[in-house]
Amino acid sequence: MTQEQKMFVFVGSYAESATSGVYTYEFDEKESTLKLLDQTSGLKNPTFLNVDVANSHIYAIGETEPTDGSAKGGEVMMIRFDQDGTLTRFNRTNTTPTTTCHVQRDSENKFLIVSSYHGGSAGLVSLKDNGHVGELLDVQTHRSAEGETSHVHSAFFSPDEKFLLVQDLGLDLIRTYSIDREAGRLVPHGDTHAAKGAGPRHLAFHPSGKFAFVINELNSTIASYRYDAEVGTLSEIEVVPTLPSDYTGENGCSEIAVSADGRFVYGANRGHDSIVVYAFDEAAEKLSLVEHVSTEGGHPRHFALTPSGDHLLAANRDANNIVVFKVDKATGRLTSTGNSVSVSKPVCVRPYYV
Repeated sequence: MTQEQKMFVFVGSYAESATSGVYTYEFDEKESTLKLLDQTSGLKNPTFLNVDVANSHIYAIGETEPTDGSAKGGEVMMIRFDQDGTLTRFNRTNTTPTTTCHVQRDSENKFLIVSSYHGGSAGLVSLKDNGHVGELLDVQTHRSAEGETSHVHSAFFSPDEKFLLVQDLGLDLIRTYSIDREAGRLVPHGDTHAAKGAGPRHLAFHPSGKFAFVINELNSTIASYRYDAEVGTLSEIEVVPTLPSDYTGENGCSEIAVSADGRFVYGANRGHDSIVVYAFDEAAEKLSLVEHVSTEGGHPRHFALTPSGDHLLAANRDANNIVVFKVDKATGRLTSTGNSVSVSKPVCVRPYYV
C-alpha cells in the first residue's frame, strides 16, 4: 500500500429498493475501525457485489419487482464510486428470469456471470466498453435425470480464466464451463461430484493455482481438491468438518477464503456462528484445524480478508453488524478487535485499496 492509498469496504445487503442497500466504508487499518462514507438505494436485495477497482465500478445484483404478478427476476446495476466514497447509480439490466445470488466478472471486463439459486442456472451477461451492463447472452440451466432440484450458488474463474467453476448446491456438483467469447456462450466442460447432501456453495483457489477449496453448506464441510489447469478438472484430496465435534445444533456454511500466502483456509458457520480456521500444508496436501472463533453475531453470511491480510471482516446478517478481527499471519488465528459497525442485514463485504 502506498501512502496515497486508502481502503474502501463495499457492502451489499438485504434491503427494499426504497431503502439503503449498498454502502461504502473507509477502513482504518491502524485503528481497525470502519467509517461510513455513503449509501445508496434503488435496488431490492443487492446482496452480492463485484468490484472493478481500476475503473471505480461496482456491479450489484438485485431483484426485479413485477407488477403483473409474475415471478421476481434478476438484475444487475452498475454503480460508480468516487475517491471520497460517494456512490452514483448508473445503468441496470435485467438478467435471468429468476432471482440471482452471486455475480462474477472476467478480468478483461467483457462479461459478468450471474448465478441463480432458484432458477438452477448460470447466466452470461455482456459488459460495454464504458463498464455499463449490457445484455443477457446465454443461460445454462442445470437439470438432473434423477429429478433433484438444481440450486446454483456461485461461479468462480480458474486463475487463468480458461474455465469457470459453478457450484450447484442442489445437485451436489461443481460444473466446469469454458466461455465461447465470440459466440457469447457458456460451454459445458465437465462435472465434479460432491458427496450426496453436501451442498457446495462457494469456492476459493489456492494462490499456487494447484488447489481449490469448496465450502459445503448443507453438511458443514470443506473439501480440498487438486486442480489440473490444463484440462480444468478437480480431484478430491480430503473433506474436513467446519464444526467442533461436540456441536449438535443446526448449521449452514457460507463463505470460504484462503490467505494470500496459501497457508490458511477460513470458512464461516451460520448456526454455530463462527469462523473455522485451518492450516494448509501444501507439500502434504493436508488441512489441520487451528481454531473456531465466534463471529460475535448471528448468521455470518459472508466475510473477507483485507488485501493486506491483517484483518478479517465478518458480516453478521441477523446481528446487523460487521465485526473486525485482527489476523495473526504467522498462526492464522483471529482476535476480535472489539470494533464493529451497525448495518442492516449485511450479506457481502468487499475490502479494496483504492
